Amino acid sequence: TLGIQTDYRDGEAQTDPYSPEYVVPGGSVPELLTLATLTWGRGLPAGLAEVEMIERARERRAWEATLPPMVNASQVAKRRKMMDAMERKEWAFREQEIEKLQEIRLEVLKKLLQRRVENQNELDAKRLDDHWHNHQKAKEEKIKKIQHDYALMLRKLIAKSKKNAMGKLERRDIIKDYTDFGSQTYAPLSKTGYFPDNHSEHYVVENIYLNTFAGLCELEASLPDSVTQLTIKAPKPKYATTKTGYIKRSARLEVELAQVHQALLEKKNKVKEPKKPLRFLEKVEKPVPRPPTPILQNPSIEEEEIELAVICLQKLLRGRAIQNMMFEEKEKQVELIQELRTTHALQEDGQLLLKAEEKNILALKQQHDMKMHKLSSVENHLAREEGRVLANMLDFLSKELLRLQEERRIHAFVMLAERQRRMREAEESGRRQVEERRRQEEDELFKRAREGDCTVDSYLEDIILNSMENIAEEQAREEVQRMAVEINDIAYEMESRRTRLQSEEIVAELVYDFMIPEAEKMSIREKVRQSQRKHIYAAHQIIHRGTE
Repeated sequence: TLGIQTDYRDGEAQTDPYSPEYVVPGGSVPELLTLATLTWGRGLPAGLAEVEMIERARERRAWEATLPPMVNASQVAKRRKMMDAMERKEWAFREQEIEKLQEIRLEVLKKLLQRRVENQNELDAKRLDDHWHNHQKAKEEKIKKIQHDYALMLRKLIAKSKKNAMGKLERRDIIKDYTDFGSQTYAPLSKTGYFPDNHSEHYVVENIYLNTFAGLCELEASLPDSVTQLTIKAPKPKYATTKTGYIKRSARLEVELAQVHQALLEKKNKVKEPKKPLRFLEKVEKPVPRPPTPILQNPSIEEEEIELAVICLQKLLRGRAIQNMMFEEKEKQVELIQELRTTHALQEDGQLLLKAEEKNILALKQQHDMKMHKLSSVENHLAREEGRVLANMLDFLSKELLRLQEERRIHAFVMLAERQRRMREAEESGRRQVEERRRQEEDELFKRAREGDCTVDSYLEDIILNSMENIAEEQAREEVQRMAVEINDIAYEMESRRTRLQSEEIVAELVYDFMIPEAEKMSIREKVRQSQRKHIYAAHQIIHRGTE
């Protein structure tokens, strides 16, 4: 019958979904238990990528079921060929995934760059606007100043015109005309009858020495040789310089030593200047004598006690009078004091209410601040985790790409080395066949050359050797057959004499050496499969429930 509202949602306090225990019947492997690696937040709830991964797992299990057994060489070769094809297919799929991730990364980088460019453009636009506003402000201030100067000059002209409104004649002020550079003396106007451009030819300088060639020759002849023929002497350098124009260190040291020596001589030969006599006598005025200090006679002890008693009595009388005045004023204003006391009591109640309301508002504000702080901290943690996960993912993808490139390069090197090895083996086998053929031809030639020189001894020797080899081969074959028969007889006899204990011992050794390790491996595999089935079954249930 009651409802409550918490500060936090249930989703914020929710942990990972609960996975109950389950039992898998023997001999069955549910497909759902193959997804035990998927957990909440890491693959669950399942999306498009997880569905594609499940379909690829199904295809791989179906492909593994179609693999031929390894019973003979042809089946083994076929199985290897199918596995190589599947491996190439998986590598191609991984390359596609890496390319997709790289495209996603490129898109993210493009968005970041675009955002950066937009921010930069906004910043530039803001700076241009500020610059434009500053120019507009300066322009307005300049226009305002021009308008102010215009109004000022206009007022001056109006005032000037008002002074001589009747057109009265005034006497010329020569001093004012020459002090004002804008007067008629310095800048006469054409309306007064003066034209400065008229009769300008009077001011042209005409000289025979400058206007005629003969005058120029006469002027040049009258000038001294020092004017027409200049002799420039290069100045001698004060210091010894190198070819490149730099001063040598020795010359610089000599100059510094000379300066120090000159300073020492000036200080040594310096004569103290005598004190100058005073040009004017100064009169020292004597200060005005101070008046004599008055001497006060010390009063007697009795007079001091009387004076202190009078002062104390005056204080008591004045304090009592002020106290009586305050009491009288209080009696007059008793009703007003009581009214103020009642209103003050009411104000105290209102102040208490205001204080309580202020405390409630402060508590609510503090709660809101704490909530906002928690939200900001959660957002910061989430952003940090997202950045860390993205960085780890990009780092892993870059490393995987490098590893894939290295594996391809190594595989290419291996293929090239294998090809070179086969080519060398083929060349070596060809050379060996040629040498053997040549040796056979030489042996045949040698035999043909010795056929004519063959004697009866060699012929008999060959016959004896062939007969000995045939006899030895026959004897060896008979000996082998005889030993095989003896070994079979011994084996049959041991088989007939063997007791049950010896048979069990042999069987136990075989079981201990071959069957028990295989059975242990199978049991361990079954335990691992059983431990994974519950997770896979739970994942399958979650996925099927989500899809339904």
